[in-house]
Amino acid sequence: MSRAILFLRSVLFLLIMVAVTIPWAMVCMLASPLPYAKRYFVTARWNVFIIWLARALCGIRYQFKGYENLPDAPVILLSKHQSAWETIFLFCAMPRPLVFVFKRELLLLPFFGWALGLLRMIPIDRAKGRDAFAQVEVQGKRRLAGGQWVIMFPEGTRIPVGQQGRYKNGGARLAVATGAVVVPIALNSGECWGKNSFVKTPGLITVSIGKPIAPDGMEAGELMQKVESWIESEMRVISPHAYLAR
Repeated sequence: MSRAILFLRSVLFLLIMVAVTIPWAMVCMLASPLPYAKRYFVTARWNVFIIWLARALCGIRYQFKGYENLPDAPVILLSKHQSAWETIFLFCAMPRPLVFVFKRELLLLPFFGWALGLLRMIPIDRAKGRDAFAQVEVQGKRRLAGGQWVIMFPEGTRIPVGQQGRYKNGGARLAVATGAVVVPIALNSGECWGKNSFVKTPGLITVSIGKPIAPDGMEAGELMQKVESWIESEMRVISPHAYLAR
């Protein structure tokens, strides 16, 4: 498929996504009086549509590996982060509502941020350092007790395919503080939806879910080392070509 066709498909994808986001934000606001589970479901229909649109228009497919590893228990998901794709996909693909920890500036985005503000997420001010984590710990305990799952990206930002960022201990610290198990996730979404690439490339994204890791008897650094080791090893399984020269 030529680069020109891929570009045109990506333009159309963006235009439709923007066109859908504005009215859907309004729908989410109208749904705000509903019980939280229903409100989350209504909001997640946007995510379902965008993932479908990416497949139908841009040829971006996906498959799960290890989905059976997800337990019926309080969970903190710690995921590789390569693209905006997984923030959209995981929101609607997990068996329980997710709580994202994100910078509070996202709430200021027109329509998207407004709809996000209606959900039980954890917006933080990164400049506050330890105080920011104290907020994550307090709200994280509350959300986990309410049956939601917390999801964090330990590398903090999107990392290009074949590269590794510095893993931060925030998610592991929350697991130690709450006793919730950690589930690591490796994925190669950046091969289709690149960090700084406007053009979307057809392909198959693998979302690989590791076995739960209990924090019992571990410090946060040790727990995060186990998570990092599994994710980075699994990345070489699902994207071996990206690591051949390394």
